[in-house]
Amino acid sequence: MTLKSLIFELDAEEANALSDACFDAGALSVSADDPLVGTPDEVPMYGEPGMKDAAWPNTDDPATWPRLRLTILLDEATDAAAFMADAAHAAGLAAVPAFRIEAVPDDDWVRKTQAQFQPIRISERLWIVPSWHEQPDSNAINIELDPGVAFGTGSHPTTQLCLQWLERRVQGGESVLDYGCGSGILAIAAARLGAGRVVGVDIDPAAVAAARDNAGRNHVAAEFLDVATTLSIEADMLVANILSNPLKMLAPALSRHVRPGGIMALSGVLAAQAEEVMDIYRAWFEFEPPRELEGWVCLSGQRKA
Repeated sequence: MTLKSLIFELDAEEANALSDACFDAGALSVSADDPLVGTPDEVPMYGEPGMKDAAWPNTDDPATWPRLRLTILLDEATDAAAFMADAAHAAGLAAVPAFRIEAVPDDDWVRKTQAQFQPIRISERLWIVPSWHEQPDSNAINIELDPGVAFGTGSHPTTQLCLQWLERRVQGGESVLDYGCGSGILAIAAARLGAGRVVGVDIDPAAVAAARDNAGRNHVAAEFLDVATTLSIEADMLVANILSNPLKMLAPALSRHVRPGGIMALSGVLAAQAEEVMDIYRAWFEFEPPRELEGWVCLSGQRKA
C-alpha cells in the first residue's frame, strides 16, 4: 500500500477533536507531538531523568501540550482536501486547517519495526529475545518475547532493574505477583527462574492477552488476570513496574498482597521520587538502598511481620 501523511498544527482542544474525527473518517493512524520538539522551547511532558521538577509542567491542563502537531496517515489514493474538509466539519472547526502533504516511502515496515528490537542481555544467565530472533546464548535463560502493544520489551531501565531483582531473589518455588504486568515479561522471567505460582495483573485487556500469548511462547504456566478480578493471593514476592503516582495510590492494596516476611520490588520510579514512595510504604516494609539505572530506581523492601 502506498501512503501519504498530512501534517499541520492546531491548538490542543481543536487538535484532540480533529484527531477523533480523522479516525472516524478513515485515517490509518493519527499521531501528535510537540511542534517545538528539539528546540529550546520544547515542553517536557513527563518527569524524566534530568528534569528539575517531575510534575507535569502545564498545571492548567496536565494532559497535553498547549499546541499540537498532528500527522495523519492516509492511503495515497485518498483525496486529502476532501478528507480534511469532512473531518474539520465533523470536529466542529470553523475552518479547515492549513496542511502539507508528504509522501511516505513504500517500505517493509514489519522488517523495519522488528529491527528496532534486538536481543537484550540482562545478566550472565538471562536474555530477552524478540520472537523473530535466534537465541544468542543457548546456555542462558532466553525469554522469547513479542513486544506487541504492551509495555515491557526489556529495553527500559525499569524493566531491566526488575528483571535483575528477580534473578537475585527467586530461589525456587516462591509465589510471585506481577502487578501491572504489561507484556508479561517479569512474570514469565519469574517462572523461568523457578518460581512456583506466578500471577500477572493489568488494567489493559490487550496487555493481558499479550502476556498470555508470551507465556505460551515460553511454555510457562503463569496466570494473567484483568485488574478487576478479585485477587486472593498473598505472595512471597511482588513486583510492580508502574509509575510513582499509581504506586503511591496502590500502597495499601499492594501491601496486602505480600505475606509477612515476603519481599517486594517497585519500579517506574525516578531517583528523585524514591524517598516519597518509600515513605508511604514504610508503614508495611523495611527498605534496602535503591538500585539505580539511568535515573530510574528499583525499590526493594521486606514486609514487616
